[in-house]
Amino acid sequence: MIAAPIAIADPRSFADPDAAAPEAAALYRQAAASLAAPTGREADAADAALRSALAPKLSDAGAGAFLGALVAAAPSVAIARHLWRLLAAVGQSSPAPGSGVAVTAFAIPVIVVAGVEIAPAAATLSGILPDPDALTAILRDHGAIGGNRTFALANTLVGADAIDIGRLPELLAWQVLPASDADGQAPGAAWTARALEPAPIPLASGHEVVSLRFLLGTAIAAAGADLLADATVGKWGMPFTRELGHQIGGGSASVLALPRAPQRPLAAVQQGRAAQREVSAQIFVGNALRRLRAAAGEPTAVVSAHRAPDAPGGGELRLSLSSPFEPRDAEGFRCPLYPLDRAADVAAMLVQLLRDCRVADVRVLAGIHPDRESGTGLRLLFKPDTIPAAAALVH
Repeated sequence: MIAAPIAIADPRSFADPDAAAPEAAALYRQAAASLAAPTGREADAADAALRSALAPKLSDAGAGAFLGALVAAAPSVAIARHLWRLLAAVGQSSPAPGSGVAVTAFAIPVIVVAGVEIAPAAATLSGILPDPDALTAILRDHGAIGGNRTFALANTLVGADAIDIGRLPELLAWQVLPASDADGQAPGAAWTARALEPAPIPLASGHEVVSLRFLLGTAIAAAGADLLADATVGKWGMPFTRELGHQIGGGSASVLALPRAPQRPLAAVQQGRAAQREVSAQIFVGNALRRLRAAAGEPTAVVSAHRAPDAPGGGELRLSLSSPFEPRDAEGFRCPLYPLDRAADVAAMLVQLLRDCRVADVRVLAGIHPDRESGTGLRLLFKPDTIPAAAALVH
């Protein structure tokens, strides 16, 4: 069940669209016109003009940084989401001239939960997979990737930056299959012809670290075939999780690798970020509740919005768990907000998680609060006795 949005304030700072560079400001105005259009016909016309203005950027290898900044610095979440939808829609495969076949690039988001009792400073797992063919075989044997059998996986796990909006022109170029190679090219050539930089997975002594990585692949199929229509993890999920965790792990580290369904790269980034945040929140809440309930009984949860200069967009949500009987044992979680996130949806995820964990006293504060306590300089995490008397609750 999808939780209903919670009317919490959005603590991020959004730029004035008129203060943007002229080219970006014009695109923001066009996106705003589309969203405000009174009829579908006018919205379609505005979107057509916007796509036309964006089209030259998509074939320009040097325009990736502009596209990434365009979405990241959008003057509102609604405009960021609209621009992203238009850009994501062009990430479709196109057939090689005269061949009738096309390349589909896809990414499997993987939430890696890694823990170790004692880790040396800056310890990591490499993110290099010794046997990607074993993972390919699992997907193929269980009919993943739309039942396609002509696909291959890369041998590295990459970070979100490798496949986000800023890499869109590259991603589109990787899907171009030259006519001369349409019949004979190996399905993994789009990745193996390029050096994909692995993103090492950090380890920390004594606690679990939740990381987001992506396993990339390419498939060749008839033009128009939708290989990524299934948005669920099917029967391949369990054996894939075991094999991937085995290939990632090493030494004394404990690794749980949780894959999501294969998707086009931009969609994979968005789902992956949401999944990483949710798994991180689940681990925090589970651990904190065990400690607090064992020491002091049932806790109170407070969800609040905060300015934070080191957070994406300059703002974040925070969750604190505390008991009046053990005030020093309060636990806090910083919940990031990414450019396409609506603060109300993220707050609803936190509240639903707390309900699922049978936390009865959940308070969501109205307003936007500072990053730090004025007296101590510590991160501000509210407890029931420190909530200002004038503070309103939205839930």
